[in-house]
Amino acid sequence: MTAVDFDAFVHNLATVSGEAILPFFRTALGVDDKSRGRAFDPVTEADRAGEQAMRRLIRETFPAHGIIGEEFDNVATEAPYVWALDPIDGTKSFIAGLPAWGTLIGLLKEGDPVYGMMHQPFIGERFFGDGGVSRYLGPAGERLLKARDCGRIEDAILFTTSPRLMNAEDRAAFSLVEERAKLSRYGGDCYAYCMVAAGLVDLVIETELQDHDVIALVPIIEGAGGVVTNWEGGSPVAGGRVAAAGSRKVHEAALRQLTA
Repeated sequence: MTAVDFDAFVHNLATVSGEAILPFFRTALGVDDKSRGRAFDPVTEADRAGEQAMRRLIRETFPAHGIIGEEFDNVATEAPYVWALDPIDGTKSFIAGLPAWGTLIGLLKEGDPVYGMMHQPFIGERFFGDGGVSRYLGPAGERLLKARDCGRIEDAILFTTSPRLMNAEDRAAFSLVEERAKLSRYGGDCYAYCMVAAGLVDLVIETELQDHDVIALVPIIEGAGGVVTNWEGGSPVAGGRVAAAGSRKVHEAALRQLTA
């Protein structure tokens, strides 16, 4: 079974999660802090409802598959196929009523990301890919995604969620890249990565990501011709410090700066 066989099912997962999450958006919902004394890390009823809806459908359809999730315990992570679910990537934007959030649905086959989708149900946008081809479906219709071939960091648009989420050493390294970029913006979470795939952003640099934060994004960016690795140039699947770029030249230059 190939990743293409899962296309309709992933769209179904996106639909059911959106139906569970949207009733909570821009309402007076309850917010818990799961940071345990670190930086504020919110979780809401909407996060839990969205992930429960997706887990239920996966269990019903593919009971032998594993699941990695943000809000509940991981299940059967050694299975050949493992789903990676982040019901609301960008919860801080969500609780502030801003639409810069999305549902991430990723699929690992033998540990490799083979399919990913970012669904923004409020706007009605879906970015999805299998590592070979990536597509957009939304208010602007349907089209292929193509990353921009930016040649230099000095011409690049750079995003990170917030430098305040980085430790002092990583923040200093990021600042060296930021000083060279043409434009630097903060926020966006998963949306920034999808804008790399769409050819509108050239570079995203982040730290302290979880596996479920990045697995779905890898096939989308790679399918659009971009590249995403950890800061050392290895697989980003485990999370941690991640750099994604539309062009290999910008990506390589950023890694040299980040690890100098």
